[in-house]
Amino acid sequence: MKSVLLHIHEDRGAESRLQAACDLARASGAHIHCVQVTAMPDFVAADMYGGASMAPAMMAELYDIDEKARMRVEDRLRREDVSWDWRHVEGDVVHGLLSAAALTDGMIVTLPSGPRREFADPLHLAADLALAGRVPVIAVPQEAKSFPVTGRALVAWEGSQEASAALRLSVPLLKLAEEVHVVTVEEAGKYPFPATDAPEYLARHGIKCQLHTWPQDGRTIDASLKAAIGVLKPDWMAMGAFGHSRLREMIFGGVTRAMLREAHVPLLLAH
Repeated sequence: MKSVLLHIHEDRGAESRLQAACDLARASGAHIHCVQVTAMPDFVAADMYGGASMAPAMMAELYDIDEKARMRVEDRLRREDVSWDWRHVEGDVVHGLLSAAALTDGMIVTLPSGPRREFADPLHLAADLALAGRVPVIAVPQEAKSFPVTGRALVAWEGSQEASAALRLSVPLLKLAEEVHVVTVEEAGKYPFPATDAPEYLARHGIKCQLHTWPQDGRTIDASLKAAIGVLKPDWMAMGAFGHSRLREMIFGGVTRAMLREAHVPLLLAH
């Protein structure tokens, strides 16, 4: 990856996103596009009457918060050995980030760890961005201290178009990984694909990997994948993002939704 988008927002995931972007930039020589989106709060935009009177004061406060965040992040980046630039836009957060990501190789956001209850909690963006975008989303746990790109990578593989997209788009990072493990969960009859396809594809890109056929043993697919994570202990993971409905609660199938909630490692998602 030579160009990555970093979502700038003053929340509890800001530091882990920034650190992940710097780690990735140093490992791959990537340029960081810092993108800050100022959006009117939903409760103000939805209130046609009371919201209109509150909007100017609310937006002034948001601009002030964003400006302080910009000063803090720019000061930090000047001390890091990375290349970066800054873009500020207004409007819908998802639309703003997707527009800014058109000529990037990936977007760095926060991996949601639970329901968003406070203003300081990170926005839940990974699902919408992965489903609507054409570049991979790198979702970093809120508590992460680093993004060990060159460490141990795990690829969830089951032969689908989504998994194939994630595999292809993760190749630049997989080339940097010290170890690559491809995990396919035994699920008789659901996906009639040769499990060796993924290792063969990676081999053509000069990437050696270990193939694991993980027993389901009566568990759900996501439980089996979490068991694989517990044993293999990857530093990050690539997987396909499944979804058909535009409604947030129905965007992803159970496996992707569960991994977003419970993986606790950086996820590279592609649809």
